[in-house]
Amino acid sequence: MAHEIFDEYGEDPIALCQSWLNDARESELNDPETACLATADKDGRPSARMLLIKEISQNGFKFHTNEESQKGQAIAENPQVELCFYWKSTRKQIRVSGSIEQVSNEESSHYFQTRPIERQIGAWASKQSQPFDKKAALETALEKYRGEFSGKDNIPRPPYWKGYRIIPQTIEFWIGQEARVHTRFIYTQQNNGAWSATWLCP
Repeated sequence: MAHEIFDEYGEDPIALCQSWLNDARESELNDPETACLATADKDGRPSARMLLIKEISQNGFKFHTNEESQKGQAIAENPQVELCFYWKSTRKQIRVSGSIEQVSNEESSHYFQTRPIERQIGAWASKQSQPFDKKAALETALEKYRGEFSGKDNIPRPPYWKGYRIIPQTIEFWIGQEARVHTRFIYTQQNNGAWSATWLCP
């Protein structure tokens, strides 16, 4: 079965992910890099949220977030996660299952410097996932950091703003078809680093 899938879709699921994302960039109205990240804490309580994947490479699937947020705390307690892309315009879905690790501070800082200044300031002002009493409190925090960093060309990365990379163990692909007889197949990484593939019933 693997050779049949390899002949049609290739032996490299990362390259296929990149190709599908590029297709979605041509047809999705907003944020084709959006995916749902599912985590579970040390007690097994699940949590899922949408985020933006900033890089798909042979190293994995990278995103950035506040390590003190709900997802950051869950990742620290349980590094096993799942990621799901779905593009309605192309009727395609990708599910990624694997472990997660932090990228280096140098890599996180390098990406932080590429962000627009308002997003950099937002990272300082927002204590992600923490409650606050009044909406005006967030604007007050934004104004505080706008003043603090006024005139500066190089805003430092907050120490809690980190990059994470999902290291895939399996990558499942889905293509919507008529009568719900969908095309599904899954790649599994072997101990030697090679990928095997098999069809899945829809």
